Order: sequence, then C-alpha cells, then structure tokens
Amino acid sequence: MIISAWVLISVAGVLLWISRRMQQSTGLPDGRVIYSDSRGWQPVDAPFFDSRLGLVGRPDYLVRTGEDVVPVEVKSGRTPREPYENHVYQLAAYCLLIHRTGTSRPAFGLLHYRQKTFKVDFSHELETAVLNLITQMRSEIENGSSDRSHEITQRCRSCGYRPTCDQKLS
Repeated sequence: MIISAWVLISVAGVLLWISRRMQQSTGLPDGRVIYSDSRGWQPVDAPFFDSRLGLVGRPDYLVRTGEDVVPVEVKSGRTPREPYENHVYQLAAYCLLIHRTGTSRPAFGLLHYRQKTFKVDFSHELETAVLNLITQMRSEIENGSSDRSHEITQRCRSCGYRPTCDQKLS
C-alpha cells in the first residue's frame, strides 16, 4: 500500500515536471490562458478592435496573472539578440487594444522566439510611440505617400493591402 502511494506520488511529480517544462517552452507566463489565437486549441474569438484608431488585432495568447492580463506574441523566426522593432510595436499595439477594449492596461507583454522570451514593458513612452506610428501610417495611406518597404515577393503576396496596392511585386 505504501509502495503504491509512493509510485503514484512519483508519477505525479514527473508529470508535473513535464507539464512545467512544456509550459516554459511556449513562452507563456504562470497564469491562466484566457485567450488564444490558435484554432487548434479552442474556437477563435473575434479580434480586438478600437474604432477610434481603426486598429484591429489578435495576440497569440492572453494570460491572466492575478489581476493583470499579459499579451504573448509567438514568433517562429530565428531568435534575435534583441526583439525586432516591428515586433515590439506589434506587441505594443496589442497592449493598446487590450487596454482600450475594456480590459486592464497591461504592464508588459511577452515576445517569444524559439530560444528566448523577451519581456517588453508597455511604458507610456512606448504607448506614445505606437500611437504616433499609427498616426503616421494612416496619414501616409490617406495621402498615397506610403511606399513598399521590401523586395520580398512572398511577403507581398500575403499582404492585406495587396488588392489595392499599386506597388505589387509580380
């Protein structure tokens, strides 16, 4: 009887260790996943939308850690020394959307690459920078002064502006 109890406790300990390792590999912080943009996990909710900014988006995950909500964006490309600036702005836009759609203001978000997870503070400076970037992008689109910023055909094919773009690559 005692041996059976020890075996069960040992198996439970091993399973707990395996589950913690798997959770750490996803880049998710401790907490409860309350949203996922992964169709394989649960039905995908509607994207977050701010009508005043005309901004829409879906972070890969939202994790509730106590009273806080943390957006997590998972990147499949190579792991950089520092997070790419465009990824930081994307994560900041998600923080902004989460805050403006009625959820609490995230203190930070996480960018998870294959080999490292970066914590990005959602400071007031970063919020101002992403708002300025959105304003600049809108202005360039409205004035027709935005130029394609790449020479990558595959990227061009998957762009949401492709149907109306006059700078398409093949």
